[in-house]
This record gives sequence, C-alpha cells and structure tokens, in this order.
Amino acid sequence: MSPARRLATAAIFGLALLPWLWHGWLAPPERLPAWLAAGLHMLPMLPALLLLAARHRAAWFWGAVAALFLFSHGVMEAWSSPPARAPALAEAALATALVLAASWDGLRARAARKRRDV
Repeated sequence: MSPARRLATAAIFGLALLPWLWHGWLAPPERLPAWLAAGLHMLPMLPALLLLAARHRAAWFWGAVAALFLFSHGVMEAWSSPPARAPALAEAALATALVLAASWDGLRARAARKRRDV
C-alpha cells in the first residue's frame, strides 16, 4: 500500500472516530443524546469503513466523496459554533488530508503520463 493510501486510510478512521470524541466528550450536544449525534455525524464515513473492511479499492474514493461533505460541515461548525471550533477545524483538516491522499496516486500517474507524452 502506498504512503498516500495509508494516509487516506488513517484519515478515514480519524473522520469516523472524531464524531464520537466531539459529541461524547469535547462538545456534547444540548438537544440530542450524544450517541445519536455522533452516530449520525459518522454516517457518511460508514460506506468507506465497510469497503476498507472488505479490502475494496473503492474505499478511498467513497471516503473522499464523504470527506467533501464533512469538510463543509467542519468549516460551517468552526464558523458558527465557538465551543466546537477545535474539533470542527480538525474535521476540516482530516477531510482535506483524505481528499488529497486519495487523489495523490492518480495525480502522480497523470503527471508522469503528461511528461512521457511531451
């Protein structure tokens, strides 16, 4: 497994674990039970986790697709909720790392192909 894939895998696990820390300990919700908020927040990463467990190559792609949503969520929470700013920025950073890491091997191959064709 390439270093980029290892980073993408770590980011998927980080984005799946962060909601449990966020809603259970760092900034518990006021209106919902913490387990429900964390479970709903983690839901976009579930397909990527299941695909990783099955060792399917599409896990990183679907993780990156879900990370686009989680990036938006993290930025919105960091902007609107000062108590949740730290975990929200961590979510945005992990999402950014996942998108870049999941794309890295393809971008390198594309750049090499362009150099070869010139």
